[in-house]
Amino acid sequence: MDELSTREAAERLGVKPETVYAYVSRGLLSSRRAPGGRGSRFDAREVDALARRHRRPHAAAEDGDTPAGTPVRTGITLIERDRYFFRGVDATALAAAYGYEEVADWLWTGRLTPGVRFTAPPEPLAAATAAAAALPGHAGPVDRLRAAAVAAAAADPLRFDLDGEAVRATARGLVATMAGALPLAGRAHEPAAPVARRLWARLTALPPDPGFVRCLDTALTLLIDHDLAASTLAARVAASARAHPYAVVSTGLGALDGPLHGAASGLAHRMLAEALARGSAAAVVSDHLRAGRRVPGLGHRLYPGADPRAEALFTLLDAIPPAGAALAAARRIAEITARHVSVRPNVDLALAVLTVSADMPAEAGETVFAVARTAGWVAHALEEYAERPLRMRPSGRYTGPPPEQPLP
Repeated sequence: MDELSTREAAERLGVKPETVYAYVSRGLLSSRRAPGGRGSRFDAREVDALARRHRRPHAAAEDGDTPAGTPVRTGITLIERDRYFFRGVDATALAAAYGYEEVADWLWTGRLTPGVRFTAPPEPLAAATAAAAALPGHAGPVDRLRAAAVAAAAADPLRFDLDGEAVRATARGLVATMAGALPLAGRAHEPAAPVARRLWARLTALPPDPGFVRCLDTALTLLIDHDLAASTLAARVAASARAHPYAVVSTGLGALDGPLHGAASGLAHRMLAEALARGSAAAVVSDHLRAGRRVPGLGHRLYPGADPRAEALFTLLDAIPPAGAALAAARRIAEITARHVSVRPNVDLALAVLTVSADMPAEAGETVFAVARTAGWVAHALEEYAERPLRMRPSGRYTGPPPEQPLP
């Protein structure tokens, strides 16, 4: 077996010797002690294979870079075998036992504080509310939340303090500010009400039904995090550049604002509302299939079986009589579609049942998603702040014209 010294492996990979040892610690390379116990030896074939995978054999990596394709280490969420876990604890069990604020605060601190409530600082809340209200009427909920986050940041002179306790205090205030900055649709709430109750009053004019509010709170908890989704990866990149928490959340909101991520629940909402209006789930499914469109709210690439978030919400919705018609329609849609392709309901369909039944707008699920995921983005930012700055910088593979082209 051809073996390389640490220096030779570093040269072949185009990195510094310290980075070679980082590859070993991440399981990307194996090593053995050199004869005499001085230094390490590396299998040349393994080093060459790693160099090919990263496609950067001639480019010097900056110290601390995460090579393209290297998994980002995180201790927040694990997804496996149709289950997912927050810090090793079943997320659906957490959502059944505790409220959104309790679980979010536990993710940030490692301490569970029963009954914890997040409060919005007056000045950032006033700035955020004014900014959200100033947008045109057709602005979407994520538009308003993004404006609220930027305005709240501008009103907080301490936003650049990245000490852990300061970040956690900022996060508690920001979650409450985002929930409170949206325009009221229903009856106002008590100032110390849970985030779910505050959000309810901004999503529907219906009186706060205890079963529905509990379901909303559970949805917020279940959606706190889901490993490195697109918005979470974007938020971590911002945190790696030492962006403050408001900017991290704004980055996440930007990535969230699309039909393939946060807005997916709105598509499921509209489909479910149409099925109820027409009195036929089969007709709606048929229209989607005839047009070559994917039926919203079904299937998830991370769950070959059931999405545990959807299962948990359906269990709660089963016990709420006003949700009966929408829940039956959703199950009928899933049943009909499963005849053609093996898919199960995902969390977007469960959110659609909640939002349709509670007379919320189609964008309500996206609002719930954005407010919930704010806590997860902050949890990932706290992890990233503890890492070396600017480590998440993959190299581009240039595919343009060769250099030294003449001036146009």
